[in-house]
Amino acid sequence: MSNHIRLSKGLDIPLKGNASNQITKTISSDILAVKPSDFRTLNPKLLVKEGDAVKAGSPILADKTNLSIQICSPVSGVVKEIVRGEKRKLLAVLILNDKKYEHIQFNVPNPKTAIKEEIVNVLLESGLWPVIKQRPYGITPNPAIEPKAIYISGFDSSPLAPDLDFTLKSEKESLQAGIDVLNLLTKGGIHLSLHINNHAGSPFHRLERVIFHTIEGPHPAGNVGIQINNIDPVNKGEVVWTIDMYGVAAIGKLFTKGIYDIKKTIAITGPRCVNPSYVECLPGMCMSDIKEYAGHIAKSAGDELPVRWISGNVLTGTNVGAEGFLGFYHNQITLISEGNYYEMFGWIKPFRSKKFSISHTYFSWLTPKKSYELDTNTNGAERAFVMTGVYEKVLPMDIYPTYLLKAILAEDIDNMEALGIYEVIEEDLALCEFVCPSKIDVQEIVSKGIDLMIKEMS
Repeated sequence: MSNHIRLSKGLDIPLKGNASNQITKTISSDILAVKPSDFRTLNPKLLVKEGDAVKAGSPILADKTNLSIQICSPVSGVVKEIVRGEKRKLLAVLILNDKKYEHIQFNVPNPKTAIKEEIVNVLLESGLWPVIKQRPYGITPNPAIEPKAIYISGFDSSPLAPDLDFTLKSEKESLQAGIDVLNLLTKGGIHLSLHINNHAGSPFHRLERVIFHTIEGPHPAGNVGIQINNIDPVNKGEVVWTIDMYGVAAIGKLFTKGIYDIKKTIAITGPRCVNPSYVECLPGMCMSDIKEYAGHIAKSAGDELPVRWISGNVLTGTNVGAEGFLGFYHNQITLISEGNYYEMFGWIKPFRSKKFSISHTYFSWLTPKKSYELDTNTNGAERAFVMTGVYEKVLPMDIYPTYLLKAILAEDIDNMEALGIYEVIEEDLALCEFVCPSKIDVQEIVSKGIDLMIKEMS
């Protein structure tokens, strides 16, 4: 088990629009959404109806397969609308915020004297259990299973990611309380990874009762799956849990204040963002609450390009549109241009100084510190899935990604197990999709593979 990890593979995408370390707005949304799609494998059971009054911490949804797992309202107010799609699929529960922010007061035990069962029951009752995820598969964990260990990434290396040292600098007490609680849930310890460049100055460096690891290297160094693979890989039959720093702080606030408080400071970023900075908000806020941040104009062949509103980062986030909602697990919003245009001559066009490439096709390799206004243009359609070796250049894991993806496409479960399906989720192979010359939807394939494993191995 290594306490220092040096990664030589990976890629830091030089995207414009990094957030400056200032909070420019505190958002009190009129409407917030609770979306079942944010929670993998959740089979939602609706616990409210339109017109019901709720408080922050009131249960909104439960998992039909395990009714003790609940999703709660982030604010007090009234259930305004139940949004359904085709075949009455539940898409979202919209909460009308009364701006009073009344909380349900939970009876929490003292972590110094509590037993594991008491901690689990409070996390389930309060709706904070889903902030923890289980590996394999990146799903909400089974409360009856004790994990081998719990892993936390103390930094985010994804494109334009928020600076966690800045966003959580005032949450030291809550973070330590959360760590103390999590230690009661496993005998394998809490593993916290920090980047080598700033680990000594990070406020997280002062946390107690954790096993520290330092990492150096480009993205995806901040992905907890990469860290697990390089610390102690997950084998068949083993279970570990992961949680991000915001989730740790939320658990800490539950056990120090007795309330469900998931307020967070997120980054508004991207080349189409007029003032990249931070805002204080709640998960489920509407993108219309930050419409003033989308102001830059981008053009192609004289035509203005529309903005893509991404909840999350450009590699793994969700395109939610200008009227969409912030995802439960997302800590940033990225605004980039839609690449819905045709480019004559394509890659053979000379002197493409505004384009970025990982190869020497363009001249971007001569200006490694330059940032680019990248958009969503794929620069070509999907092609034959060929062996190029490019995936291996950006994936610092001891697996063969191309063979794993082909095993998933063939639905060969034995080979999927042998090639590392237990160790990855979509975000771990997101860079493979970015650099893929065949334009393969790598994350979609991984998602289908995980769904197949959950179905077949349950």
